[in-house]
Amino acid sequence: MIEIYAAILGASIGIAGMSFSGFTRRTSESREAVIRLSAGLESIATKLEDLHQDMKSEKVQANADRREIYERLNDHGNRLVALENDKARIN
Repeated sequence: MIEIYAAILGASIGIAGMSFSGFTRRTSESREAVIRLSAGLESIATKLEDLHQDMKSEKVQANADRREIYERLNDHGNRLVALENDKARIN
């Protein structure tokens, strides 16, 4: 009878040990997955920040380009008005 109890106790200890080992392995795998996801998230955040900075600089450049175009159009408009006035005076 003692042998049966010893066998049941041994099997129970074996199963508990295997369960603990599986739990430890899963915990370790989960920890590694969290680390990989955190590193990926940091990488994405860095790339988004770079993209944001690029968009800001492009917006500033676009505004400067637009301002230069309007200044040139204004100059050309003034020249056309002057030419039209000269032409009207000549006629």
